[in-house]
Amino acid sequence: MEFKDQIKLLADRVNKMQDKIQTEEATKNALIMPFIQTMGYDVFNPLEVVPEFVADIGIKKGEKVDYAIIKDNTPIMLIECKHWSANLDPHDSQLFRYFHTTNAKFGILTNGIMFRFYTDLVEANKMDDKPFFEFRIDDMKEAQVEKLKEFTKTHFNIESINNTASELKYMSELRALIVKEISDPSEDFAKYFAKNVYHSMVTAKILEMFKGLVKRTFNQYINDTINERLKTALATEQQKAEQIAKEELTTTPADETTIVTTAEEMEAFYIIRAILAAKINVTRVVMRDNQSYCGILLDDNNRRPICRLHFNQKKKQISFFDTGKEEKITLDSNNKIYDYASRLIKVIDIYNKSGVNMITDPAG
Repeated sequence: MEFKDQIKLLADRVNKMQDKIQTEEATKNALIMPFIQTMGYDVFNPLEVVPEFVADIGIKKGEKVDYAIIKDNTPIMLIECKHWSANLDPHDSQLFRYFHTTNAKFGILTNGIMFRFYTDLVEANKMDDKPFFEFRIDDMKEAQVEKLKEFTKTHFNIESINNTASELKYMSELRALIVKEISDPSEDFAKYFAKNVYHSMVTAKILEMFKGLVKRTFNQYINDTINERLKTALATEQQKAEQIAKEELTTTPADETTIVTTAEEMEAFYIIRAILAAKINVTRVVMRDNQSYCGILLDDNNRRPICRLHFNQKKKQISFFDTGKEEKITLDSNNKIYDYASRLIKVIDIYNKSGVNMITDPAG
């Protein structure tokens, strides 16, 4: 079985089991040990995987990290584990201390769902403050799977991984910088574009104007690109939906209600998917149509609503769940959904960060 297929099976396991896991120890057994096994390391071989690895810190003796991966009698990776619902942010300092006292080149902080990989790119033998590689096991992109593959037993090569770590670190920082500049352009960023298109002196007033122009231009470019890509997919899906609707009409008894997904609902669904594409794997964004509304769900789970489309009434509305309760907003057109992109992203952040299965009661 290919590595990507093994990761997919592991992700399915995580989604099925996480709600039933009550303790940190159960998280290790149910989620983290299978991950180590998937990486090709024998969790039952103490020459390869050492649980409760001793990492004495100064005068503090008996300090232990949850797992150490061993190669040639030397630790190469330390793994510190937390309960699957735990926020990892407060716990990296603990791994930092362990990293400093061993020969391990890589540290992994995980709750079995979120994985953060650390090394010492900034200062030798001192763990960096920020991870160079981070992913959710249940929402991995193909490129992330390929990078993770380099840490497996059969592919592990310290020189190669060091190059990968450096590349991932800078790409991650560049991505964060690009996102920040697009959402809130700095003066230097706006000045670069202003000097290339505005052929007079760039005053403070002109620069402030260009900050707004740069932001709107980038957003418009992104929206136009997404819409162009959606056209072909939307046309295909619309044809499929119409065909399915026709088939259902011919096979459903006259007294049985038939739910028909409209072209407008399909268009809105693909816009929502496009907005969330930069945040998660869009296959996790699923449409489930009902008689009174069309639900957009995370992982096809009705306890994880992203939003609802109320298009079968006089006023076309969309409802959001990012405030902890359902809030309806009237839409003039589907393009208006882009104005609420931050609310769609926020609800995904809430689910990803807290691990909860619902923000509000989606019934009704």
